[in-house]
Amino acid sequence: EATMTFAFSLATTATLLTTMRRATAVSRRGLVAMAANPVARFQTTKGSFDVELYMDKLPITCSNFVDLSKSGYYDGLTFHRVIKGFMCQFGCPNSKDPNSPRAGTGGPDGGTSFTTPDGTVIKRDAGGNIPDELVAEISNKPGTISMANTGMPNSGGSQIFINTADNNFLDYFNPRSPSAHPVFGTVVDGMDVVKAIEASETSPSDKPIDPVFVDTIDIIEK
Repeated sequence: EATMTFAFSLATTATLLTTMRRATAVSRRGLVAMAANPVARFQTTKGSFDVELYMDKLPITCSNFVDLSKSGYYDGLTFHRVIKGFMCQFGCPNSKDPNSPRAGTGGPDGGTSFTTPDGTVIKRDAGGNIPDELVAEISNKPGTISMANTGMPNSGGSQIFINTADNNFLDYFNPRSPSAHPVFGTVVDGMDVVKAIEASETSPSDKPIDPVFVDTIDIIEK
């Protein structure tokens, strides 16, 4: 009888612990969902602009960007590809030298990691890339910020682009296009600065002749 009572107590304790863990996980997810999305403030040589990051919808992609921003990874890089009526691309570490022929080919160090708001640790692969987060059907409309990639699955790292036109052919959910560029934020202030960057005179390789530097990206968390 004593043995049966002890076994029952262990089972009851295990059930209670499981219930508490589940409740904690649900509570944590709820707090993440309730938190206001962070804002990334780009300080550039053309002025500053603010981007709301859709952390509530794409926590992996946004947390990757926040991690790189906070670490100073983006400080001193340039917009290495600007095409009027299309987009402005940024985020390659090789673009620190605006004349580098390798600008547009780089990304984060492989094997590095970051943490999402719910505590999940995401490890970048050997090439510094993150998993594709194709979960929110947000179109590549003017003013949105989207992940650049090589066209292969899970090949996004640090490079992003700001749409300056309706580029719905880049939407992963567009059945007429093989492209898969997830939108993870939108410009909420300073679109005139983005348009000024877009208006830059460029070389035949689409690099601004007068380089546009990003001095830093401040992450504002509310």
